[in-house]
Amino acid sequence: MMIPPGRVVRIGYNRACQEVPKGFSMENNTDDRVDTSIWNRLKIWARRMKRDTMALYLARKDPRVPRLAKVMAMATAAYALSPIDLIPDFIPILGYLDDLIVLPLFIYLTIRLIPPDIMVELRAQADQRLSESRPRSMAGAVVIILIWLSIAIAVAYWLIK
Repeated sequence: MMIPPGRVVRIGYNRACQEVPKGFSMENNTDDRVDTSIWNRLKIWARRMKRDTMALYLARKDPRVPRLAKVMAMATAAYALSPIDLIPDFIPILGYLDDLIVLPLFIYLTIRLIPPDIMVELRAQADQRLSESRPRSMAGAVVIILIWLSIAIAVAYWLIK
């Protein structure tokens, strides 16, 4: 398919429109490189989520943070930093649902409860801490284990009865 010279077309995902050079043909285009702009944006998003999770973890001890925000921050950070998921990742589709939708939603809602100037300071502290070590929350793991145990006990009780 030959594209007429001077015609404006969209090339790539979410890229600005560019003018087609003279002699450009889709058949002659042998460039197999993948446009990684979406992958770069996903990496940046993931880093921000990690930083914001650590900032929420730090928010639980800051006296300037409102009480409701502290409760949400503790719950969100404990779940995010827990080595165990509420919905295990090996369950098709649902396993990644909490990582891709539920957790970012709770992080967003919790950040909205924290005053912006305090959040800027917490993010700076989080960047510093993340450069030093990888965070873990054993309390979050214990809570998730207790939830799974209570579900297992309820199911066993229901099956026996």
